[in-house]
Amino acid sequence: MDKLRIGVIGCGYWGPNLIRNFIELPTAELVIIADLQKENLDRMIRRFPQITQTTQNYKDLFDLDLDAIVVATPPQTHTKLVTDCLQSGHHVLVEKPITLNAQEAESLIHIAAENGRILMVGHTFEYNTSVRILKQMIDSGELGDIYYIDAVRASLGLFQTHANVLWDLAPHDISIFHYLLGETALSVSARGADCVGTGIESVGYATLKFPNNVLAHIRASWLDPSKTRRITVVGSEKMVIYDDVEPLEKIRVYDKGVKAIRHTDTYGEFHFAYHYGDITTPYIRHEEPLRVQCNHFLDCIRKGETPATDGYNGLQVVRVLEAIDESLRRDGAPVTLPSVALAYQNGRVAEPV
Repeated sequence: MDKLRIGVIGCGYWGPNLIRNFIELPTAELVIIADLQKENLDRMIRRFPQITQTTQNYKDLFDLDLDAIVVATPPQTHTKLVTDCLQSGHHVLVEKPITLNAQEAESLIHIAAENGRILMVGHTFEYNTSVRILKQMIDSGELGDIYYIDAVRASLGLFQTHANVLWDLAPHDISIFHYLLGETALSVSARGADCVGTGIESVGYATLKFPNNVLAHIRASWLDPSKTRRITVVGSEKMVIYDDVEPLEKIRVYDKGVKAIRHTDTYGEFHFAYHYGDITTPYIRHEEPLRVQCNHFLDCIRKGETPATDGYNGLQVVRVLEAIDESLRRDGAPVTLPSVALAYQNGRVAEPV
C-alpha cells in the first residue's frame, strides 16, 4: 500500500504531537513541516531526525505532490491557511476550533466540497476510548434517561491572548456533549470573568440546554490550582464519572439513583426512593486518541469517506462558542441556537438536516 504523503503547518504547542504520530504511522510519509519560526523547525529536526524538509513559507508545500496537509496553527490563521490548502487540491486536517466564526467555517465546508477534498477537524476527544465507552453506555440505555452532564476543564495556564478561556478549552467539551447525546444544543447561557486584567475571560461557566430537557454545564479555567479534566453524566438508573487525568480507572460507574414517588396518603408531597449499588470500573484498553484520529484521517482519504469530525461537526461547535460569546456580552442571558441537528450515522456526522 502506497503511503500517503503528508505536510504539517505549525509546530508550536500541538503540532509536535501530530508530527510524531504521522512519522510513526506506517501508512503515512511525513514529507515536510512548515513554521514561521526557524527555532521551532530546528527543534523538530533535533527531535525527529527523520524530517528532511522544512520551510518558513507554507506555500512551498503546494509544490511537493502531497496528499494532505495538517494545520496546527493559532485559530485566527485557520481560514486563510485551510482555504489555500483546499484550493491547492489537498485534503486537510485542522486543529480545533475550525475557525473563529460560523461564516468562515461554512465557507471552508463549501470550498472543500467544491474541490472534492476532505475537511476534518481535530476534536480529539471523540476518538478517545473512554468517551466512546461512555457513549455506548448512554446509547444502550444502561444509564437510563440522562438528566444532566457536568464538565470541568481547568488548570493553571496556558493563558491565551486571542481568545477567552471558553474558546480555548470548551470546544473539547462541546464536541463531547454533541457526540454523547447525538444532539446539538438548543440554547446556551454563559458568564465569565477577567481575573488577571488581560482583557479576556480567564474563567468561564457555560450551561447548554439540549432536547429532552438535558442540561450540560462547563467550567473552564486557566486559574485552577490543579489540572482537572472530568465529566460527570447523571442518569435515572446510573451515574458515571470520566476522569481523563486518572491514570488507570478513567471511568467509574455508580449504580446509584433517585426517583420521586407520589404517596397518595399524604398531602400530595413527593417522596423519594434512593438506590445504592456497586461502583464498577470497566476495563479500557489504552489507545492514544490522537493516533486514532490521525489513522481515521488517512482511512477517510483512502476510502473517500466522511470523517466523524468533519467540517459540519466543527461548525456546530463554533456556533455554540459564538452563542457563548453573545451570552457573555449580555451578562448571562440565554441565547438560542439555530435549529440545526447533527445526524450521527454509523459513527460519523452527516450533513445537518
